[in-house]
Amino acid sequence: QVQLVESGGGLVQAGGSLRLSCAASGRTFNRYRMGWFRQAPGKEREFVTAIDWSGRYSYPADSLKGRFTISRDNVNNMVYLQMNSLKPEDTAVYYCAASSSGGYIRAPSTFEYWGQGTQVTVSS
Repeated sequence: QVQLVESGGGLVQAGGSLRLSCAASGRTFNRYRMGWFRQAPGKEREFVTAIDWSGRYSYPADSLKGRFTISRDNVNNMVYLQMNSLKPEDTAVYYCAASSSGGYIRAPSTFEYWGQGTQVTVSS
């Protein structure tokens, strides 16, 4: 089992950057694919990006390529989301998630463990 705790959210001006962190518990962290999702008010949960167990391969959403980057530290059980050139439409609650399955990486249903989320607000 994995417990996930996100941090690093906050208020930022458009064009700015934020780095979100996700701390994972458990000794088998490096067996999980990790992902970031986001959910804006009144909208469905949206895939942001994901990374394989080794950290070698990432799978960003096409619309966010070049601005958002995922990374992981398997020694310290951490996952990061670097967000650059932020826009007001990036405002949402951002969730870290872990998957032990080989399912479709962009689907929320593939991920069985979720953090509580961290709010990101981008002002114009």
